Amino acid sequence: MTKGSDLLVAALENEGVDRIFGIPGEENLDVVESLRSSRIELMLTRHEQAAAFMEAIYGRLTGRPGVCISILGPGALNFSTGAASAHLGAMPMILITGQKPIMTARQARYVATKDFCGKPQHGRFPTPPSG
Repeated sequence: MTKGSDLLVAALENEGVDRIFGIPGEENLDVVESLRSSRIELMLTRHEQAAAFMEAIYGRLTGRPGVCISILGPGALNFSTGAASAHLGAMPMILITGQKPIMTARQARYVATKDFCGKPQHGRFPTPPSG
């Protein structure tokens, strides 16, 4: 049975992507597993910000969009500096992040950067809305 991650990787291959920069994690393991059977190389980094800068420069040097992958929440937030730099430098980029349903996983509620009202939670579990 074909998974969504297989379709994503096939679409990236069809677009000529040969490298993805980033960090594997629980939320993107299906994509990482699908990459194992593809011709796309996963370039591991120690931090998402480094991955974003690496793929921005890759996009600038090759003229093709660089692709990054990260975990949810803080990992995606760490892309922001590299994404802003790429935007200002007109460097093509594709950012892929994972996510969990917020109402069903306590971990997803923990790493969410905002609660349902848009207020920062600073590491606390937000209270789900009633109803």
